[in-house]
Amino acid sequence: MVGKTTKKFMYHFLVLAFGFVMIYPVLWMISGSLKTNLEIATGSLSLIPQYWQWENFANGWRGFAGIGFDVFFRNSFFVATLSTIGTVLSSSVVAYAFSRLRFKGRKLYFGIMLSTMMIPAQVIMIPQFLIFHRLGLVGTFVPLILPSFFGHPFFVFLMMQFMVSIPKELDEAAIIDGCSKYSVFFRIIFPLLAPALVTSAIIQFYWAWDDFMGPLIYLTDPNTYTVSLALRMFADTASITDFGAMFAMSTLSLLPVFIVFLIFNKRLVEGINTSGLKG
Repeated sequence: MVGKTTKKFMYHFLVLAFGFVMIYPVLWMISGSLKTNLEIATGSLSLIPQYWQWENFANGWRGFAGIGFDVFFRNSFFVATLSTIGTVLSSSVVAYAFSRLRFKGRKLYFGIMLSTMMIPAQVIMIPQFLIFHRLGLVGTFVPLILPSFFGHPFFVFLMMQFMVSIPKELDEAAIIDGCSKYSVFFRIIFPLLAPALVTSAIIQFYWAWDDFMGPLIYLTDPNTYTVSLALRMFADTASITDFGAMFAMSTLSLLPVFIVFLIFNKRLVEGINTSGLKG
């Protein structure tokens, strides 16, 4: 009995200790949002500020160059929301085609789609930039949103794995009742894909919200900057960097994704478990 209690105690102690080590950088950043620049610059590891600087949030929210941080949050929400909608809708359509329809070259196209997951993003970065540059779309949100409306191989594969759990008899019954393949998808398959759709939406929203390279390449006007790109503007090599304001806005930038995770956590786990166990 004592041995089991000791093992249980050691297990929980190690899990908590490891979890604290993993989350410590985030806690330090939150703590840094309330510290002075001098205390941050000295590299203090303490999570309790010596002097509580609540004005860091006010200073950070004012932004820079006359542009408030509310503009950057609005831009990020706009890009992340539209790219999430585009990715979920397009990926679900492609997944339905590969998993339910039979057409010539299906396996070849599916293999090509999966192979694109192994191509580093740096390989297509320059060609994609040249395309958008010639279309005159550099400096707009279009390059950050438009590609998401053509599906993402990771989410296509995830949804295909989930569709395996949906009996094909439902499709056949709907077709007998007079539904077309489009009606079968929108009336039968799409509603049943809810866990996989939510999982894909959460992951894509995280990716779009945290994306730094895309906005750095395509956005040229500070009024169009996203949060991730605006945070970099606090680091001024020519003058003193306002670390307190930068950490304060970094802390606020975590709230949207944290709230989304809390709300849809159950759906996220359900979608990943179901998609991973089928097939």
